[in-house]
Amino acid sequence: MVNLSRIQGKEFLGFHKSWEEFIMAKWQIDQAHSTIGFEVKHMMVSKVKGQFTNYSSDVEVDNLEDLTSANIEITIDATSINTNNGDRDNHLKSAEFFDIEQYPDIKFKSTNITKDGDDYKVSGDLTIKDVTKPVVFDVEYGGKGTNPWGVEVYGFEAETKIDREEFGLTWNAALETGGVLVGKDITIKVELELNPAQ
Repeated sequence: MVNLSRIQGKEFLGFHKSWEEFIMAKWQIDQAHSTIGFEVKHMMVSKVKGQFTNYSSDVEVDNLEDLTSANIEITIDATSINTNNGDRDNHLKSAEFFDIEQYPDIKFKSTNITKDGDDYKVSGDLTIKDVTKPVVFDVEYGGKGTNPWGVEVYGFEAETKIDREEFGLTWNAALETGGVLVGKDITIKVELELNPAQ
């Protein structure tokens, strides 16, 4: 048995330092240079695009140039949805879609991240309203830079597709010419710039 009382101070400090190496750095999304957007078919012939303008993140990772060890959590304020049309935004906020009175947040939490060539597959749980389902984002690493204030920043682009009806977003209207007003497949497109959490 090791007698802890005989461990010299420098040896203890060395042990303590090794544990510090396991503490992952924390990063945050720079909202001024990021976008969480989506697009969906409208009347079967065109696309409506929108975005959420308010969100928060908790990103922990040893090295942003290798996401495989990262823990990622993003919380989106569903009330911040913006499609550049007030009436449509109000409809999307209503109980027929996101029902923001009961479900003000949309959440994503990563569960597994794998390398895919120079890119990544980020698997995780997406929660919309009271439904949680697994999704996989295709993530492209955009590179690393230093801003004018000497802060390191990293860029990523991510994309996935979901069936909105699986998350309880089932409202629709039939068209006289056939088909429906709103497509069921939603493409989520994310452009993120990350910098150290304050």
